[in-house]
Amino acid sequence: MTKYEFSLILEGSLELTEETANKLFASGCDDGSPSTCDGIFSIDFHRKATSLEEAIRSAIANVESAGYEVQRAEIEAKDVPQTA
Repeated sequence: MTKYEFSLILEGSLELTEETANKLFASGCDDGSPSTCDGIFSIDFHRKATSLEEAIRSAIANVESAGYEVQRAEIEAKDVPQTA
């Protein structure tokens, strides 16, 4: 498995509280680091999976199972897997 790095941006203006962090951790986001900046709530993931798509889909499912909505996924160009 490969480790993929990406961020999920959550819907709405959420605050990073202990309760929010605990809900995310309990839902399977223990490989993510939640943060807020300028009213934007994001989670930076370092997730192992067989593909980038699987990593992102599973992270979205974990966030949604905690009761939050994902607005979008972001990935740095340097982190996009290269194909031959």
